[in-house]
Amino acid sequence: MTDPRATLRTVDTSPAETDSDVLVVVVRAGASGQGPALLDGTDLPEHAVQAVASMLHRLGATGSADETTRLPSPDGVAAGTVLAVGVGRRDPDDPETLRRAMGAASRALVGVGSAVLAIPGDDSAQAAALEGALLGAYAFTAFRSGDSGRPPLAEVVVSGTAEAVVVRVEALAAAVNRARDWVNTPPGDLPPATFANQIVEAAADVPIEVEVLAEDELAEQGYGGIIGVGRGSAHPPRLVRLAYRPDGATAHLAIVGKGITFDSGGLSLKPAEAMIGMKTDMSGAAAAAAAAVAVAEVGLPVNVTVYAALAENMPSGSASRPQDVLRMYGGTTVEVLNTDAEGRLVMADALVRAGADEPDLLVDIATLTGACMVALGNRVAGLISDDADAAAQVKGAADAAGEQVWALPIPEEMRSKLDSQVADLANIGNRFGGALQAGAFLKEFVADGVAWAHLDIAGPARNTEGAYGYTPKGGTGFGVRTLMALADALSR
Repeated sequence: MTDPRATLRTVDTSPAETDSDVLVVVVRAGASGQGPALLDGTDLPEHAVQAVASMLHRLGATGSADETTRLPSPDGVAAGTVLAVGVGRRDPDDPETLRRAMGAASRALVGVGSAVLAIPGDDSAQAAALEGALLGAYAFTAFRSGDSGRPPLAEVVVSGTAEAVVVRVEALAAAVNRARDWVNTPPGDLPPATFANQIVEAAADVPIEVEVLAEDELAEQGYGGIIGVGRGSAHPPRLVRLAYRPDGATAHLAIVGKGITFDSGGLSLKPAEAMIGMKTDMSGAAAAAAAAVAVAEVGLPVNVTVYAALAENMPSGSASRPQDVLRMYGGTTVEVLNTDAEGRLVMADALVRAGADEPDLLVDIATLTGACMVALGNRVAGLISDDADAAAQVKGAADAAGEQVWALPIPEEMRSKLDSQVADLANIGNRFGGALQAGAFLKEFVADGVAWAHLDIAGPARNTEGAYGYTPKGGTGFGVRTLMALADALSR
């Protein structure tokens, strides 16, 4: 991938004294009849604060969330212009408020060379603002010919930010954007073998051990779910294992990611319009692999193992048929009643294998069910676990990262809906509670005594509407930040 990304530069001068194309300031909505007001602590001269506020009021700016207004620079500001970005009535002390605001600012600065950020707050606020700015300055142009339009903001400049904050933010933003690139790549250009090779390349410069199982090895070792899903495709499946083992680590996080590089539905073929967007069905594997690389880059003292289960689900004469029975890794048999419920089959193999590593916490992440989108919309992930502590750990990490998740149950009766007349269980039940049934299915493949949580990211993995905050249209990289925050929490 060679698409442009904003770089990050630190300076010793104050934001007002720093030469750049644009100075970015954050404003909140004013009281009735008043214009927006700059957030306290932006380190600008008082006369500049007053001048910016006055211009915003005269221009009719409201300071509403994501509103951006470009202004001429007042005296005492070295930047060529000022960009005011609003946070509305959001809590200015919430890091996510600054993250979204700076993302909106970056998106408004397409074609600009450099922007210096006037960031109020402590290291947490600085980190959130920088994350937002770098994530907002994203474009995917690898498949555009000729002039692809103005590039995204080229450089983000900050003053007085701690080096540790800069290192972590750069690694995190690079990981999210790497996941976005993978998710946005056309499916013909990212079949399982190619995706596996790109994961290997991403991990080449960090201390991660990599193992890739090809189709012959998968068959020999009994990965019936991955083989069963992938055998209808001309592009054979892969299982990628990443192992990060730093000195001094005492906790172990295992992550399983669904990597269906294209989902036609198999012989249970999707309608044509439902296939649009199915190149993104590998978003879980993308998030898992990208997060592991970022954890290693930062050097967090926690063991991390990732299993990326990669397959292409296609119809052909060799494809799995409805009512075929697959023997999963570990021996459990599954009757395939719907070949379009394929993600849980590859995940089942990987969950059993991950459990053999005896992690302290096992998290799987997948674009698993449309039912979860029906329940939670397209910006919130479903969180399913039978372990309250594991669910709380994942929820806490998501909250810290600014990614929205909502806990869903696994009612006792969901398992019985998966009963099969010929196998240990079926891969689908009835149409009610589809996301919960999927959680119940996955739970069957988690080893006894292993704390487990499942993230269904079918909604937030891709944004099919307009860009907002730091979230572009297309692949979002959802889950990378939660997984990295979770690894960080376990390292302490």
